[in-house]
Amino acid sequence: MHIEIPGKPPLELQNLLLDMNGTLALDGRIPVSVRKRLQEISSTLKIYLLTADTFGTAQTETAALPLEFVSVGESGYLDKLEFLRKLGRKHTAAIGNGFNDHLMIKEAALGIAVLGLEGTHLLTILNADIVVSKIEDGLDLLLHPRRITATLRT
Repeated sequence: MHIEIPGKPPLELQNLLLDMNGTLALDGRIPVSVRKRLQEISSTLKIYLLTADTFGTAQTETAALPLEFVSVGESGYLDKLEFLRKLGRKHTAAIGNGFNDHLMIKEAALGIAVLGLEGTHLLTILNADIVVSKIEDGLDLLLHPRRITATLRT
């Protein structure tokens, strides 16, 4: 996915890293509206779900979705950052809401913080390129990349 941003180098995205709870899901459940968007995005980006799986529902909730499930441990924020670095930060967007997302949000080529019903850690907000009120809005940015251009242009 090529995104032109006046005054900045263009983004060349290949990957999308997602957090599960508070980002994609509420109380461990992924809404139908999010599932549909993930199906669309998967034709453009390789999607990875990085989660500590607080509610124990991630594998069942994502079984039919076009994404790769990646379990993170107790030091989830470092695991997520390491995974981002292995993929290549310059070609990766990240979306999250929690403390354990703040470093991947900061280092990703495009970092999006989701406010959502669960709330968002302050460091994640401060490290994001864009903050959205709900996950559907964040995914819609990737489906309509000129919205990213409009928000990030200098």
